[in-house]
Amino acid sequence: MESKPIIVIQDMVHKKPILKKTQCLKWLSPIVDKNSEITIRIVDNDESINLNNIYRKKKYPTNVLSFLVDDEVHLIGDIVLCAPVIEKEALEQSKKLEAHYAHLIIHGALHLYGYDHENKKDADIMEAKEIKILTKLGYKNPYLIEESKSQ
Repeated sequence: MESKPIIVIQDMVHKKPILKKTQCLKWLSPIVDKNSEITIRIVDNDESINLNNIYRKKKYPTNVLSFLVDDEVHLIGDIVLCAPVIEKEALEQSKKLEAHYAHLIIHGALHLYGYDHENKKDADIMEAKEIKILTKLGYKNPYLIEESKSQ
């Protein structure tokens, strides 16, 4: 039996789950190793503000936070997604909600593997990797924001 990453989804916002394990595994498979353990937690604005304040000293909700728990033997980490922020961004950027979740989960996983966007060079490297993965998965480049269709 082939080993695959362990994905746990904790949706603290929706009564009916909006993400499926199989979907998240598909999005994460180009990044994570087969022995990885990742928890994806979907939270509200209050929890996102609290975590963002504690860990980044920023007092506002953010779309995604990543927390590396351990990477000695294999990667164990958490990806925290703020549903209200993600839904608002998807609407404002004329993106499908599924595509935006895929992008942010991939973005969060890359952070777990040490990628960041603290400077232009690192941001370019991380964004290129995201675009490549998303394109292979059939999604559009998330950094090309279409003009709002309501204009």
